Amino acid sequence: MQYLMMIYLNESEFAKTSEADKAKLYQEFGKLREELGSQFVGGNQLQPTTTATLVRVRDGKRLVTDGPFAETKEQLGGYILIDAKDLDEAISIAARVPVARLGSIEVRPVVVRAQVTQA
Repeated sequence: MQYLMMIYLNESEFAKTSEADKAKLYQEFGKLREELGSQFVGGNQLQPTTTATLVRVRDGKRLVTDGPFAETKEQLGGYILIDAKDLDEAISIAARVPVARLGSIEVRPVVVRAQVTQA
């Protein structure tokens, strides 16, 4: 089963992290990715919320708003998509994500729909 791990952290605090400490975190991410092997489906760090754009359609009209959108302590900073046998295994993997020490990891199962083929 696939699980999406959404990585939340305080952007302003993370921005204060030294380049050397960030490099160590990125090395740890790389090591985790290697250890997961084929269980690692994908993942990326996100640009800060100041670069985000929110799109809504209401009554047929497109509404576009530049971010950030909510005043929260932690912001979505990245994601990892994995294959795991169950939620317990996904939680164990989430606990190994390096930035779990700085923020939090939300683990959610992915709804996988059968692909429809054209006749």
